[in-house]
Amino acid sequence: MAGKIKEIQASEFKKEVLGKKRAVVDFYSTECPPCEALASKYESLSTLYGDDITFVKIFRQGNRDLAAELDVSSSPTLLFYQDGRLSGPKLSGGIKRSEIMKGLDALIPEDRAAEIHGSIKPVVTNCDVAVLGGGPAGLTAGIYLAQAHLNTILIDTALPGGYVATTHQVSNYPGFIEPQPGFMLSHFMGEQAKANGVEFRSAVEVSKIDLKNKSILVDGFETIEAKKIVIATGSRPRPLNVPGEKEYQGQGISYCATCDGKYYDDKEIVVIGGGNSSIEESLFLSKFASKITIVHQFDTLQANKEAQKKIFADKKIKFMFEHEPREFKKYGNMDMGVVVENLKTGETTEIRTNGIFVFVGFIPNLEMFNDEMELDQWGYLKTGENMQTNIPGVFAAGDVRTKAFRQITTAVADGTIAAITISKELT
Repeated sequence: MAGKIKEIQASEFKKEVLGKKRAVVDFYSTECPPCEALASKYESLSTLYGDDITFVKIFRQGNRDLAAELDVSSSPTLLFYQDGRLSGPKLSGGIKRSEIMKGLDALIPEDRAAEIHGSIKPVVTNCDVAVLGGGPAGLTAGIYLAQAHLNTILIDTALPGGYVATTHQVSNYPGFIEPQPGFMLSHFMGEQAKANGVEFRSAVEVSKIDLKNKSILVDGFETIEAKKIVIATGSRPRPLNVPGEKEYQGQGISYCATCDGKYYDDKEIVVIGGGNSSIEESLFLSKFASKITIVHQFDTLQANKEAQKKIFADKKIKFMFEHEPREFKKYGNMDMGVVVENLKTGETTEIRTNGIFVFVGFIPNLEMFNDEMELDQWGYLKTGENMQTNIPGVFAAGDVRTKAFRQITTAVADGTIAAITISKELT
């Protein structure tokens, strides 16, 4: 095993972890993209901290009893130990390098941590194309670019898959007769990109971007220099910005049915919105909830006709048309209130509910860029038909750019067009 890492079994845990002054343990699984994203960071950090801290890996699937005993329920999970006792955070999922370093630094003296930080040497990596974003657009661009024998690095501040990975199922993606779970469709795309030679920098922090010089600083030490850049950073759910929303996000207010729907078995839910995402996610939530009230500002739904047909046939679901939320309240665990205004009369009423889901559209993820990019009136990137932005050599694809329709298939098309255009320019 590369780096200063030792793989152990449960029988060795007491000696190799609890018996050491300082230790960090990586519980990993096979066929686990987050584990793969962590592996290179864990390896490189072991070379920096390995003289002071024991780095251990444990195969979770082969050591289930130990994992259960330590309350390790997901892969990867990092545990930090000092003098045989848990110390610091438990990290899991898309773990960033800075999070690991913070946990490691807490185990050693401050002056030693400073010394290690000072020893980190900047690295420059050259490639043909850097793709920012690992959703359908970015992954498709990567596949086409790699198949054109262009050295391609895909950079994502989260794990590959994009927002699609949080969608409970996708029923309209060509090639699949049965609806596919969103995370599996994303997984297939990511594995195809890897199989074709795309390099990944996943769950990283993008410290600095220079689009004109095609330079991207990742995790504060690796500079990726490219000939071309594809921006495929996607979009995220749009907040309502009403009182109580920010305070109770994740504490009764959710934007992801797949993530949180399972917690509302036999509970009542309020859904805000009447477009495709709102209606499709409400149909999913209906599998769990006993009652769903959809609050929508217009007098009709904006979702596609097939989704509307299904939603109106669901007896669990009721509608409040021509209403808008004005305030969210929290009374206790799974005890929420939504103050809504009747847009025709101006009267306000409060709905008591167990949980609230907000699906009112998306906003582009462009915070990491400066104001040199040309945007439309809604804040999306402007491009030509070949996905070229106003900056030479910089392309945009997927939900981050101006377009009439935002679907997985249109994102895939954008990624294809950007990649083919780049391939012709570089080969």
